[in-house]
Amino acid sequence: MRWTVHIEGGPMRVNHAAVCIGDKVYSFGGYCSSEEYKDWEPIPVHVLNTETLRWAAVNYVKNDVVPFQRYGHTTVAYGDKVFMWGGRNNSVACETLSVFDTKLLEWSVPTVSGMIPFAKDGHSACVINNKMYIFGGFEYLTDQYSQEVHCLDLDTLHWTYFDACGDIPSHRDFHTAVPVGDRMYVFGGRGDLDSPHNSLEEVYCPQVFYLDTKEMKWVVTKPTGTWPEGRRSHSAWFHDGYMYIFGGFNGNTKTHFNDLFRYSIQGNYWQEVHVLGSAPCKRRRQAILLYNNKVYLFGGSSPCPHTNSRSVDLNNDSERLTDNSDLHVLDYSPTLKTLSILCVLEHNLDQSSLPRDIVRDIQLMVLPNRISRPFNQAG
Repeated sequence: MRWTVHIEGGPMRVNHAAVCIGDKVYSFGGYCSSEEYKDWEPIPVHVLNTETLRWAAVNYVKNDVVPFQRYGHTTVAYGDKVFMWGGRNNSVACETLSVFDTKLLEWSVPTVSGMIPFAKDGHSACVINNKMYIFGGFEYLTDQYSQEVHCLDLDTLHWTYFDACGDIPSHRDFHTAVPVGDRMYVFGGRGDLDSPHNSLEEVYCPQVFYLDTKEMKWVVTKPTGTWPEGRRSHSAWFHDGYMYIFGGFNGNTKTHFNDLFRYSIQGNYWQEVHVLGSAPCKRRRQAILLYNNKVYLFGGSSPCPHTNSRSVDLNNDSERLTDNSDLHVLDYSPTLKTLSILCVLEHNLDQSSLPRDIVRDIQLMVLPNRISRPFNQAG
């Protein structure tokens, strides 16, 4: 396992949502501190070619159901389509289901039935079998954190609310949920001491829960090993028997993270993973997708380089953030070719005698994209 690629110049986005369909990564919405946020603009969509590592803006069909720009939403892939739900702009939160067809490059708003969840952001969504499960988030109608489970049948488009039993996770937002078989594993997120209300007395749960979707029962795992610190706005994915988490933020300690932990599904233990290569800087609200034994990480916001991300003094520069436009790749099984290219780059070796295809591959691993330029901004 090794960090192999770091390229700047991609979409500068924070709190966006992304999916992987085939060999393409699609990114939807999010915000950028350096831009004026326009609430009712059509949502931006970008696509990453995982072979060439090049980003491009998606010029989709502009019909009358194109969703508005938003952040804190979720997207899941089902076949060739992307199902987007929730999120908000600076004015309203959304409860409309929007579907993006990656073949036709067209949005639609299908008719749904059942008990539609209240509009929210910071919830999680994942697909188990043919259903999208939504958990938690912050509801703007009730002005409180949620611990509800809702399910959308992606074939019939019928919503169902489940009154799950067991060790129910506390009300929270900006946690992660990972599907493993018939289970949904939940980690982290932000809650409140006055749960479910928002009194600004934040709490961060470090425990792992899973929802058995067959029995609709929550289970708290109580693992052994070295636990990661509680956090929100991190990323999680499943690979080869482990749930991995990266990055995030703890608002009580004012700590941003760029650590990597993995939780063993079978062994019920945590361990920190130390990876070779140049790791991404500390950040939150990034997007991470797994494809073909590689993890693609992009965007998010980080403490400005001159600030101390562990400071708890609210009056110092610890709250100054910069938005990221970078792309990082974590390769679980780098090939000899990739390792050789990294050696050439690390030691600045002469490339003039290398074959053309190797030189092209080297360029793809280092040449920046041209979607955006680096920009530092207080936020």
